[in-house]
Amino acid sequence: MKIQQTLQSLFIVAMTAFSAQSNSAQETEKVFLSGKDFEHPVQWEFYCTDGNNSKKWTTINVPSQWELEGFGEYTYGRWYKELNQKEPSKEEGLYKYEFDVPNDYKGKDILIAFGGAMTDTEVKINGKLAGEIHQGGFYEFKYDITSLLKFGVKNTLEVHVWKHSSNNSVNAAERRADWWLFGGIYRPVWLEVSPKTQIQHIAVNPKMDGSITIDMNLKNIPKNTVVEASLKGLNGENFQTFTFPIKAKSVKETIATQWKDVKPWNPETPNLYTLELSLKQNGTVLHKLDKKIGFRTLEFKKKDGIYVNGTKIIMKGINRHSFWPEGGRSTSKRISVLDVQLLKDMNMNAVRGHYPPDDHFLDVCDSLGLFVLNELAGWQNSYDTKTGTKLATEMITRDVNHPSVIIWDNGNEGGWNYEVDKVFADNDPQKRIVIHPWSDFNGWDTHHYPTYLTGMHRFNSGENVFFPTEFMHGTYDNGHGAALEDFWTRYKQSPLFAGGFMWAMLDEAVFRSDWKGDVKFDSKGSLAADGILGPHREREGSYYTVKEVWAPIQFAPKQVTDGFDGSFLITNDYLFSNLNSCKMEYKIMKSDADILYTAGVSKVVSSGKIEIPSIEPGETRKIKFAVPANFAEGDILSITANDQFGKEIYTWTWPIHKASYFASKFLVSKTVKTKTAATRNGNEVVLSGDNVTVTLDSTTGEILTVKNGTSIIPLTNGPRPIGMKAKLKDVQLSEEGENAVCTVTYSGGLNTIKWIMYPDGRFKMELLALKNAENAGGFDGAYFEDKINSFGITFSFPEKEVTGIKWFGRGPYHVWKNRIKGTTYGVWEKNYNTTITGESFENLVYPEFKGYHANLLGANLKAGASSFKVFSESDNLFLRLFTPDLPKNGFPGSNPQPAFPEGDISFMYEIPAMRDFKPLEQQGPESQPTNIRIKKGDDGISMNLWFDFRNNNN
Repeated sequence: MKIQQTLQSLFIVAMTAFSAQSNSAQETEKVFLSGKDFEHPVQWEFYCTDGNNSKKWTTINVPSQWELEGFGEYTYGRWYKELNQKEPSKEEGLYKYEFDVPNDYKGKDILIAFGGAMTDTEVKINGKLAGEIHQGGFYEFKYDITSLLKFGVKNTLEVHVWKHSSNNSVNAAERRADWWLFGGIYRPVWLEVSPKTQIQHIAVNPKMDGSITIDMNLKNIPKNTVVEASLKGLNGENFQTFTFPIKAKSVKETIATQWKDVKPWNPETPNLYTLELSLKQNGTVLHKLDKKIGFRTLEFKKKDGIYVNGTKIIMKGINRHSFWPEGGRSTSKRISVLDVQLLKDMNMNAVRGHYPPDDHFLDVCDSLGLFVLNELAGWQNSYDTKTGTKLATEMITRDVNHPSVIIWDNGNEGGWNYEVDKVFADNDPQKRIVIHPWSDFNGWDTHHYPTYLTGMHRFNSGENVFFPTEFMHGTYDNGHGAALEDFWTRYKQSPLFAGGFMWAMLDEAVFRSDWKGDVKFDSKGSLAADGILGPHREREGSYYTVKEVWAPIQFAPKQVTDGFDGSFLITNDYLFSNLNSCKMEYKIMKSDADILYTAGVSKVVSSGKIEIPSIEPGETRKIKFAVPANFAEGDILSITANDQFGKEIYTWTWPIHKASYFASKFLVSKTVKTKTAATRNGNEVVLSGDNVTVTLDSTTGEILTVKNGTSIIPLTNGPRPIGMKAKLKDVQLSEEGENAVCTVTYSGGLNTIKWIMYPDGRFKMELLALKNAENAGGFDGAYFEDKINSFGITFSFPEKEVTGIKWFGRGPYHVWKNRIKGTTYGVWEKNYNTTITGESFENLVYPEFKGYHANLLGANLKAGASSFKVFSESDNLFLRLFTPDLPKNGFPGSNPQPAFPEGDISFMYEIPAMRDFKPLEQQGPESQPTNIRIKKGDDGISMNLWFDFRNNNN
């Protein structure tokens, strides 16, 4: 056996020390045979039957998925559908490992436990079977191997793992699924060493009032035995100890008691305690068991809602796979902490998976605070009754005491077996409800991907509690934040709404150990690219949209004007917490006037705390701060709120002034002696000032060339109208004081565009559109246009020369019409990149460079000698930066993005919405095309832009 002597020695020393330490207290000892996670593995001997690196004995890290270690073949669970494969890979893995069992362990019970192995697993100790083959890849299972062990010498563990099960229902439930299929011992393996007299298992039901019942499975109970129950707080608080007599030879007992002054558990204040149970005989400890628990009361009221501690809850949740690109389903406590922190940072309070997650993930959900829907696997197909009963029992046995687990899921989307439903109640003293995700079942409506206008029994006339266990599907950049606010606002109108779970947390792009070349990560095209986070937890734009939409503090819409008095209306969207437990502060930010020209900075010119009064959940009240004397000197007001633990809830921003103020502030003007000129030469009109020359086509009104001295700024083929028609009628040249003017008159949607050249080379565009009914011809003769997805003007500009952009407006992420929240006002800067969300896994650079950007006030497009700057005097203007590249490997129906208008650089008042799993017609009002009504006497729509083509410190 190829076991390193050093590791073996350390193992023996650790076991001996741990044994000596714990024998006095007679606790169950947990001794790892594998590593504790895939990031800290132990090598075992390994033989793979087929695929890569097969048919030879070598070593492998345990725990791990063998594909990620270079063995076997990668298989995606849609092999039978989109991928058109006849059969998935069926390799087998043979494992060997030697371990010592000290003589101290004689007279004890010893179990071997597997956290999870895919899929059928046969275990032998010293050549003898430990028990029947375990079937089911997502579950913890154990064998009593006491009689098979040799003490004081080496023992041989042999494990045979079949990736493909011999049970067809297991394959149907786990391997005909929309996820990656792996093989191997992917969760830890350990020994549990216990005294012969022991508490084998407990299932607790701790209520918010401190009362508790404890169901105990017992073994070898002698006469005169009692169990002592005590409680400790995580800060060291001690509570009363209670003693209960136990009958000799009893195998099941239930005890009940109540502790005073216990703080209940909820996801906002996840208070945990350590329950200590000691079996004693005549004062001598026979066995001791510790378990972290949380006290909370669950109530499931049909035709009403789900209550925790007497509070009706709304779950803000997401679906999560246990996944890491280099580990497959093999993860670590570090990753669990990372994931829960990310979910909490998005202001979520709930999470669901398609199978039981790692035990350490539930530990983190307990300690940091998330509601968990814990699911028996079964993606559109179910286990047979015998297998489902066994696996459900294993899941409940492992997870029943986690306070975070509030609901059991039996399968998914048809993958349930009705005969297994009763297993949950039989093993769970808390009697959590059992749901069938995507169905109306037993009073719980978990309909998947409901439309915005879902109704008729499910909503408008509904009678079942409504909480879609999947909605807001997020393929590529779809879904998630896009349209979430509309859906959430409407669904919350129903008193039967209990929340929802977006699909999904992660893009499941797995590292391909079998691929050569630069591309290493595989999401099977659009099949597994469903996440709001990249595979290594890179944050997409929707991450921040969700963070704002689901923030437990909601600001009523308000515009900061000259009469601003420092007040806002805020609503408490927590379930359990008063907002006075949070902290809030404001900052007044001011940017240097030349910040878009140089490396100028933004600085805080005033700041202070905002007192939050008592605001109970659901209440709306006013907050107010004293407006500082220098308030008007600032550019942006920002308000940041932090929860009681110091975590940022969100930072909200407002511009202190209007666009015309910022254009005047940030656009550099110069005093020059140069005079302007406007000349016509055939079909060309030339406007010049200082060192800048702009040539227009007098037949189209479009820019032909822009020169800064000898440098050409290649902004051409525009302005062309977007969302309206325009036909040139006339071009007139004139002078206005020192300025040269070219006025272009159109028929159609556009009225006029007035170009003004200033002596120092500043170049201004004043556009007027839709002024009166005579121009309704811009909409094919209609006075009312009700399907406008895009509206504005566009230009061409060569993308190859661009290196980056610095801009003042909302950022830093690009937006869609129905996903603007999550961006904030500020001065932002990013380098050019070609990130395709959901596909550029080798180089996911965020934020993406291309796309629509909200509330443009000023920008410096960096392109070397071709750089230029633009400033808006019009509020609420979108800047379109080129067209994001389309994914190359998507399957039909993935709908990566809506069509972009022609051109490269656009200035727009209307931009398209992003769809999710459903077409836009089935989403809410903010996803729908715009209506514009044109009436006689209307002033029209103006768009005033300044262009600076001068060479000014790019």
